Amino acid sequence: MAATAPRTCRSSLDPRYFRLCDTTEIWGIVLEAVAAFGAVTSVAFMLALLILIYKVQDSSRRRVLPTQFLFLLGVLGIFGLTFAFIIRLDGGTGPTRFFLFGILFSLCFSCLLAHAFNLTRLVRGKKPLSLLMMLGLAVAFSLVQDVIAIEFVILTMNRTNVEIFSELSAPRRNEDFVMLLIYVLLLMALTLLTSSFTFCGAFSGWKRHGAHIYLTTLLSITIWVAWITLLLIPTPGSDWDDTILSSALVANGWVFLLVYVVPEFQLLTRQHNPMDYPVEDALCKPQLMKQSYGVENRAYSQEEITQGFEDTGDTFYAPYSTHFQLQNRTLQKDFSIPRAHSQVSPYSDYEGRKEGN
Repeated sequence: MAATAPRTCRSSLDPRYFRLCDTTEIWGIVLEAVAAFGAVTSVAFMLALLILIYKVQDSSRRRVLPTQFLFLLGVLGIFGLTFAFIIRLDGGTGPTRFFLFGILFSLCFSCLLAHAFNLTRLVRGKKPLSLLMMLGLAVAFSLVQDVIAIEFVILTMNRTNVEIFSELSAPRRNEDFVMLLIYVLLLMALTLLTSSFTFCGAFSGWKRHGAHIYLTTLLSITIWVAWITLLLIPTPGSDWDDTILSSALVANGWVFLLVYVVPEFQLLTRQHNPMDYPVEDALCKPQLMKQSYGVENRAYSQEEITQGFEDTGDTFYAPYSTHFQLQNRTLQKDFSIPRAHSQVSPYSDYEGRKEGN
């Protein structure tokens, strides 16, 4: 017997979609609206990132833009996946939930981890990672969860049985769901640890970026601990499983946007600050040379060279010179009186003159 459609839904609507319009289950409508607004906001940030890419003056910030764009794609997918948990579990939404949940979160945390790796170098004055290297790290970290999810879904469905996820008991399904996300938990812990290293360094201009990643990961871990605890304990009941998971998706998606994306956009077009980088010609600057004493030949030591000039005050200190000191050279003064001399005629030896004249 077909289920009766709620008063606020069309009578021809599939029963799977009743939560999208049923006012008796108001949580579905609220989460649907919040997730839709989050998806629109993510798309707006992606477009803004493409527009502002030519206005970014700092080359180190420009290199992380592709990774942040990939991060926004993951956030957009998280908001879209929320609808798969609002719609009732069946043969279509089951594989989607198990497959995409871990993949989308692993993509987001891999992007944060790659950004944190780059910041640990910048905050210590080292050369930043290249654009392709950061993007490659983010993709490589996320691919591990892709392989795990593909193998799990294929083995669980036994190739053709897509109804297996709805046929499993709620405790068994929840346990499998959490076990599938162990690698994502590892990524979160690694991201939190790496972002904490960004607080130690001489160039404090990059520490604010590290604080964004650290706070985002910390709040995400809090959300995950909460929904995993609620999902595994039998107290709320299986009817609350979809509500818990969809709420966790929406909450974590907005944490990504408000705690990481929005602050990063505020720093995106900031002018290049030379204080955030080491001086390139630091090795070429002259520095004060220290005294060195030989073992056998002490003729060029500092004490022997300056000895005898301290009392006269003729020794001058040159800050960027060697240990040889400058001194005034006293010129000898000539007090002799010059005498007059007769000038010889230039024509005295002229051969053409006549004799007797």
